[in-house]
Amino acid sequence: MTQDISPQNTSNAPKQRKAVALISGGLDSLLAAKVVQEQGIHVEGINFYTGFCVEGHTHAIRKKDKDKQKRNNSLWVAEQLGIKLHIIDISEEYKDIVLNPKHGYGANLNPCLDCKIFMVNQAQAWAWAEENGFDFIITGEVIGQRPKSQRKETMPIIARESGADDRLLRPLCAKNLIPTLPEREGWVNRDELYDFSGRSRKPQFELAKKFGFEDFAQPAGGCCFLTDANYSKKLADLWDARGERRYELDDIMLLKVGRHIRPKKNFKLIVSREEGENNFLRGYKKQFTSIHTVSHGGPLTLLDGEFDKDDIRLAAQIAARYSGGKNADQVTVQVENYKGTSFVMDVPPMTAEDVKQEWHV
Repeated sequence: MTQDISPQNTSNAPKQRKAVALISGGLDSLLAAKVVQEQGIHVEGINFYTGFCVEGHTHAIRKKDKDKQKRNNSLWVAEQLGIKLHIIDISEEYKDIVLNPKHGYGANLNPCLDCKIFMVNQAQAWAWAEENGFDFIITGEVIGQRPKSQRKETMPIIARESGADDRLLRPLCAKNLIPTLPEREGWVNRDELYDFSGRSRKPQFELAKKFGFEDFAQPAGGCCFLTDANYSKKLADLWDARGERRYELDDIMLLKVGRHIRPKKNFKLIVSREEGENNFLRGYKKQFTSIHTVSHGGPLTLLDGEFDKDDIRLAAQIAARYSGGKNADQVTVQVENYKGTSFVMDVPPMTAEDVKQEWHV
């Protein structure tokens, strides 16, 4: 008698469910994905590039930050989880969210609620696509953690307006919310989800310790420059000076760098603060008129706006104020336009008192 060793019929075996996790690179998205992953769900990550993300840009540019870790935290999270990460550039589509947020701004120019709705919508459009076939979406939201977008009353708005509906799972605060489809269908065990709430990070730190995560990003206001008051002030100034609400990627990159000084309505200076910013701004010399000191060491300065010879002289005096010749009677500067033609002029540096505080953006 021979023994039948052919594979058993597995047609009745339960289907492995698939979830896509929004990965910002912060601790919450790391933990949310891990909690679901621990339940045997196939998890992949998705990260959206808007141009406003904090990580990497300023640390990579500024020499004073040379010892700070330079990494893409979203990729790092994916590595820790052992999952595939899909990075999608939505910088162009995202403009409408920044310029025309249906639900308004937070404390600064951060359209947090509209942003979350938009990103979940983009994620579900990608996840539900036939070639991808994911079953639900994971986010690291925690009730009460963000004053604009992470409130109990806004959670249903995000689910509804994004189109994800009850296929949107928030593992870290799920027990404080109505059970979602993945919970009702038994794809995930609700008892193994969490009931975090409020602004305290202690529960997340304890859970990170439980999972063995010792190194993780802790951005104070999320990973977006729009939550920063100083950055938002510069963006508002840019719109006001142009007389219209628009921006390009170069604009939002330059707002992250240097001193922004507007001595007159029609133009501003972007003055580098150190060698790393000098090097970065040098890449924009073919787009802007630039000033750099010749007789003394000093910053590279870009001029943005419309200006005449008197304005250029004023800008040169301000630039000289931040050079090694700030106490000299005269500083020689070279002014070069974006076409490459240049001229040299001598100017007396402005004093610290002459550079008015209200000029600083």
